Amino acid sequence: MESVLHEARKFPPPSSFSANAHIKSFDQYDQMYRESIDNPEKFWAEKAADLHWFKKWSRVLEWSLPDAKWFVGGQTNLCYNCVDRQVKDGFGDKTAIVWEGEPIDDGQPEVRRLTYQDLQREVCKFANVLKNLGVKKGDVVTLYMPMVPELAIAMLACARIGAPHSIIFGGFSASAIRDRVADADSKIIITADAGWRRGKHIPLKNTVDEALQNNDTQATKQTVKNVVVLKRCGNDIDMIDDRNHWWHDLMAQVPEACPCEEMDAEDLLFILYTSGTTGKPKGIMHTTGGYMVYTYLTSRYVFALHDDDPDELYWCTADIGWITGHSYIIYGILPNRVPTLMFEGAPNFPGPDRLWDIVSRHKVTKFYTAPTAIRAFMKWGDEHPKKHDLSSLKVLGTVGEPINPEAWVWYNKVIGSEKCPIVDTWWQTETGGHMITPLPGATTTVPGSCTLPFFGIDPAIVDKNGNEQPANTGGFLVIRKPWPSMLRGIYGDRERFIKTYWSEIEGCYFAGDGARIDADGNFWVMGRVDDVINVSGHRLGTAEVESALVSHTQVAEAAVVGVPHEIKGTGIAAFVTLKGTATPTPQLKDELIAHVAKEIGAIAKPDQIRFTDSLPKTRSGKIMRRLLREVATGKEIKGDTTTLEDYSVLAKLRDDA
Repeated sequence: MESVLHEARKFPPPSSFSANAHIKSFDQYDQMYRESIDNPEKFWAEKAADLHWFKKWSRVLEWSLPDAKWFVGGQTNLCYNCVDRQVKDGFGDKTAIVWEGEPIDDGQPEVRRLTYQDLQREVCKFANVLKNLGVKKGDVVTLYMPMVPELAIAMLACARIGAPHSIIFGGFSASAIRDRVADADSKIIITADAGWRRGKHIPLKNTVDEALQNNDTQATKQTVKNVVVLKRCGNDIDMIDDRNHWWHDLMAQVPEACPCEEMDAEDLLFILYTSGTTGKPKGIMHTTGGYMVYTYLTSRYVFALHDDDPDELYWCTADIGWITGHSYIIYGILPNRVPTLMFEGAPNFPGPDRLWDIVSRHKVTKFYTAPTAIRAFMKWGDEHPKKHDLSSLKVLGTVGEPINPEAWVWYNKVIGSEKCPIVDTWWQTETGGHMITPLPGATTTVPGSCTLPFFGIDPAIVDKNGNEQPANTGGFLVIRKPWPSMLRGIYGDRERFIKTYWSEIEGCYFAGDGARIDADGNFWVMGRVDDVINVSGHRLGTAEVESALVSHTQVAEAAVVGVPHEIKGTGIAAFVTLKGTATPTPQLKDELIAHVAKEIGAIAKPDQIRFTDSLPKTRSGKIMRRLLREVATGKEIKGDTTTLEDYSVLAKLRDDA
């Protein structure tokens, strides 16, 4: 197979697409970017004016590192901008959400379409349910639900009445729920009897009950006063406790009107917990005004969304339980008045072509998924997407981790037919929205690079002393100026907020990632700093070595970690899964080592190669390299493992070791 790693092949924006893009050329991007950096208050004031404000701000930005306040004095409501504004402007009959459930029984998926008017009615009713249960502005509401429309309804209802939500992905364990509920001091949990995944029930209510049992402490049990349960799968569950209520019973008792709370721009919108190496998750705080403006604008420009296109249908395959789902299924998309698609289940059930079947039947135009999923699609075979008509697609996106060039090229060719711009987005839970990303119609893309910063973002690659690094020299990725959707803190832990994000490089937000800039100014994210390996004084990104391995004809997926080496300081351990009929052999190990040396250089040759059927991943699809590092070094597994999807994978790796 011809290698794509060092071709640095460039893909100009398709000429047929640029006419439909909001940013139509690099020159237009460059001019707007310079304006956003030189005069950010003017730039963001103009963009914020697209949205509804009950009261206009008195000042766009107050900045005292590490604290930002955006649209100071302004009052708005994100639910109003997602739903009510569309109804008020005469678009109540337009589709807001298309939902497809997992195929069950007869193999036919359930499909629901909610208009903005439907959404307004249901959100208002559930907002009244929350009020009747004693929820007030500022109270944290915990959501632990499957990917059903009621999850979107519940989160919008929280935003409507000013109750910050804390959404916990529906695959997390009871201990993860217990920790997050206790940390947020949440008094109410919204859940379901169960959810569907790969033909089986995920017992959500039972997991909530386990979380609220009297284990080591009474704190969580005493905190939670009410549990609202959506009947999704019809499971028999225990409902005799006084704090349990059926969703449908409560919804039948409330009126269909509920006014939106006028929220200060800096009022807390939500808390989203992200795992930390210490074992205690971090409650990332996002506020209302800046997050609303930034996710609206990034959605509009990055995905080239057009509310006047009757065929437009946007689909992000993430779960709402992650920041990608918050920003780019609901909060950034609905204010753009573009239908957003949600789906329940897994991408390979009932068959490995499920996503392409959905794209074809619903005529999806914008598609956003993770590199991990793309590599899985490659492994399953081209025949699955080729069975379906994917000609409706106009923009393809990737999110979650750097995409290796091999997967990028496959995505472009097999899914996009070399006609769809690919937006490889770099951002984090903490940043709230896209930070470095191509803009379709304007950006020349390079496989493996997230290319250029979004408007208002001032990134740099620096050393530990904050000195900017020359082209193609690895370093720390930092952000030097505030942006509207930046995190406002870690809930209840000011010291950890400052230490984690603002103490490494003076005067800068430290993203925790290593990166480099090429001669054309494109950013190449090398992965978490922990995933940047210093081999004999040479800095190697694990993503680069992984890309070399995956470019081999017999490799489906690879994960690389650094391990102690008595001569090099750090050696390279690679965990490799093979394609279909490929067989692990000592000869193949030698071949892979030689292949990496050829692609990158002898310095990058792995010291260990371990074949495995699967890799330990989070429920959002990210490879947990920290666990692989502990396996490779024979250390005890420590830290937070609540995000691990399949514990048997970890046990199998241990046995193989």
